[in-house]
Amino acid sequence: MNELSIPKPYVIGLDLGGTNSVFGIVDSRGEIKATTAIKTQGFATAEEYVDAAIEALQVIIEQVGGIEKIKAMGIGAPNANFYKGTIEHAANINWGKGIIPLAKMFGDKLGVPVAMTNDANAAAIGEMTYGVARGMKNFIMITLGTGVGSGIVVNGQLVYGHDGFAGELGHIIMRRDDGRPCGCGRTGCLETYCSATGVARTARELLATTGKQSLLRDMDPDKITSLDVSIAASKGDELANDIFRFTGKMLGEACADFTVFSSPEAFIFFGGLVKAGSLIMNPIREAYEESVMPVFRGKVQFLISGLDGASAAVLGASAIGWDISAT
Repeated sequence: MNELSIPKPYVIGLDLGGTNSVFGIVDSRGEIKATTAIKTQGFATAEEYVDAAIEALQVIIEQVGGIEKIKAMGIGAPNANFYKGTIEHAANINWGKGIIPLAKMFGDKLGVPVAMTNDANAAAIGEMTYGVARGMKNFIMITLGTGVGSGIVVNGQLVYGHDGFAGELGHIIMRRDDGRPCGCGRTGCLETYCSATGVARTARELLATTGKQSLLRDMDPDKITSLDVSIAASKGDELANDIFRFTGKMLGEACADFTVFSSPEAFIFFGGLVKAGSLIMNPIREAYEESVMPVFRGKVQFLISGLDGASAAVLGASAIGWDISAT
C-alpha cells in the first residue's frame, strides 16, 4: 500500500523559532513533502500570527491533496507546555507574552488534532529519530539560535518535569554579577552570551573595549551578526576568533555542569551558530574537559546535528503529531 492510498498519510510539523516559522508536511517515513515559512515576529497578536500561518499553510496543504490528507499537526516552539498545548511567557516572541493556547488555535482553524512541545525538545526528537542521535538513550541537544534551547533525553525519554518546562538550560545563570539582561527577566543567563544574538553582542562589546584590529570594524556595530563574526574568524581575524573562544569557553563550562545531573553520552549542537564548525566546537571541547569532574572526563561526544537547517525541529515536531494522532 502506498502513502496515497492511506486516508490521512501526512502530518504537519512546525518549527516555531524566534526569527522564522518553518512548516513541513511529512509522511510516515519522515520525508518532508512540502515546506513553507513565515517570519515569526512582526505580528501584534497571536491571532494575527496564526492567521498568517494558516494562509501560508493552505498552499502546501493543497499541494499534497487537501486537509483531508492531514492526520495531525505537531509544533515545536519556545516555552511550549507539552501537557497543555500552550506557549507560556515566551521571552523572544513579541506576541508570546502571557499564556497562549496555540495548539487549540491551530486545531480550531485546521480541524485536526494539534500537539506541541519545546522547540529544542522537537529538535531532539528529530535527531533521535533521523540524525546523529539514532540509537542513543542519553544525550543533550543544545540549540543555538535567537536563544539557547535544550532537549534532555534520559534513558530514551525526553525530560519534561511535572509541569512540562524541565530542561531550560539556556536560562542557567552564568554571570551572577553584572550579567547581561535576558528576555526572561533575569540577568546573566547562558542565552544572553551563547545565542547568535549573544555572539553579536560580544562582538560589539569587544569592538568598543579593545583596540584590536578587525574586519568587523568596517561594519556598523549594530548590524553585526553571528554570521559576520564567523566569516571574519574563518579569514583568520583575531578579534572574531576571540569572540568564538569566549563563547565556546562558556558553553563548555556550562556543559560540564549539565553532565553532573544526567551523564549524557553526547552533546549535540544545532543551529546557525554551529556552522562555524571547529571555530566554536574546539573551544567547547577544551573548556569542557578542563571544567568537568574527573569521573566524567573523556566520556562525552560533542557532535553537530546530522540534519540540515530546520529539518531536525520540523521532523521532531511532526513526530509529536504522529504521537497524538495515535492516541
